[in-house]
Amino acid sequence: MFSLVWVLQLNQDPSADVSLRAFWGPQQATLLALRFPTVRKQVDAELALAAAEIEAKMVPSGPNIPRHIVLPAQGRTPEWILAEMDRMDAAMSHTNYRDGKLSGAVYHGGQDMEDVIMAAMKRYLVSNPLHPAVFPTVRKMEAEVVAMCLKLYNHPDGAGATTSGGTESILMAVKTHRDWARAVKGITEPEMIVPESGHAAFDKAGAYLKIKVHTIEVDPVTRKVNLKRVARAINANTIMLVGSSVNFPDGCMDDIPALGALAKRHNIGLHVDSCLGSFIVPFMEKAGFPIQPFDFRVEGVTSISCDTHKYGFAPKGSSIIMYRTAELRKYQYYVYPNWPGGVYASPSMAGSRPGSIIAGTWAALHYIGEEGYIESCRSIVDCARQIETAIRDEIPELYVLGEPAASVVAFGSRGTVDVLEVGDMMSKRGWHLNGLTKPAAVHIACTRLTVPVRTQFIADLKESVREAKEKPSGKGDMVALYGLGTSSAVGPEMVTQLVTGFLDNLYKA
Repeated sequence: MFSLVWVLQLNQDPSADVSLRAFWGPQQATLLALRFPTVRKQVDAELALAAAEIEAKMVPSGPNIPRHIVLPAQGRTPEWILAEMDRMDAAMSHTNYRDGKLSGAVYHGGQDMEDVIMAAMKRYLVSNPLHPAVFPTVRKMEAEVVAMCLKLYNHPDGAGATTSGGTESILMAVKTHRDWARAVKGITEPEMIVPESGHAAFDKAGAYLKIKVHTIEVDPVTRKVNLKRVARAINANTIMLVGSSVNFPDGCMDDIPALGALAKRHNIGLHVDSCLGSFIVPFMEKAGFPIQPFDFRVEGVTSISCDTHKYGFAPKGSSIIMYRTAELRKYQYYVYPNWPGGVYASPSMAGSRPGSIIAGTWAALHYIGEEGYIESCRSIVDCARQIETAIRDEIPELYVLGEPAASVVAFGSRGTVDVLEVGDMMSKRGWHLNGLTKPAAVHIACTRLTVPVRTQFIADLKESVREAKEKPSGKGDMVALYGLGTSSAVGPEMVTQLVTGFLDNLYKA
């Protein structure tokens, strides 16, 4: 797969045409090289090989792999269905998430939690909040979940809605501010200002909703967004600013009070993305960890997203979008009164929604309770800070990005080792971590499952650094994918093609 990088590193090859490189510069030389048929053929061949490797890993084939691509002639028995699921599980490679070697993904992992959630979801399995008269308890539970989150973020008089996840919550916040700015300020060419550490869902929202996104660099030391550049980017078309509490890449927190002051001064929105902070950052003070203001207590904050399916331990597909006022929330709604099928109205992107997810979320919040969330916050943040301290004090080859505020710790290399190689060495030891760029780094999002294995994580990280220095392979997935993406001007385009192939493979039976 990864001899493809050779083509993308022509600008680093001393034998390449020096005059061409000097005239056009390294990026232009690489782009020009790809126009030559022989080079293009090489790239296409490598991409085809990479696509085949991805398919082989994701879509195993052979006589032992069961495949079901047509309806059975007659219905199967419940016993057959469960047995066939067992057979499919046995034939596929599954990660044992209960061993704690995941970054994020599964945030609680206890069987007791799963049992409570499954019982609640089973009770409301066929429910749909699109029909509140048919399923009134689901409507009530949804409203109560939103109310609990508004109270948690210190604005019980605000308004909100449930969504399917952080991306939809962010999409709804952006859509709401766009429509508000159009109705109130007459803005027809909307723009928003987002830290480069902000979630990719903001770029997705910009693409979906035709909003220009100004991406602002973060301070290389603090990892907070550069406030001076944010201020300079504000113009007459700006509809909103974005800050993270905390961000996904390195777990640091933007200066929300300063962003709030800017938003208030210019009469624009400020969305605080707390999808990852979720049920950690609101409990940090009570758990004994000082934290800067980040919620609706900050003047200028107009909306906040919070993923209940992360540290709230709710079932997957559960997030909350909150607004300072019910008036602002109205711009999220879609209402179409002229449809022959009746008046159509929905509070968010979806029409029909699974009431079982709402029931499972309501059950999770009641099962854990405030004391349980405080204790979870304390143990998870303690775990993250022990890992952070060990990296700072005991692994001189690495450094910690910024000042992690809560549960995420990201680390980069001081130059004596390839940090992506370290990430691949951790993968060999069973860890599933996240590779990062700008700068190249690796992070772990600590969960309740990480807490009992933190000492093992530190030991494995030390050993992985040693091995990466002594026996670098250059063949792991992190090195290949993220190294490819930053190797030249066309690296991101190559990564896009590879990831598109990955997405295609998700739907190969």
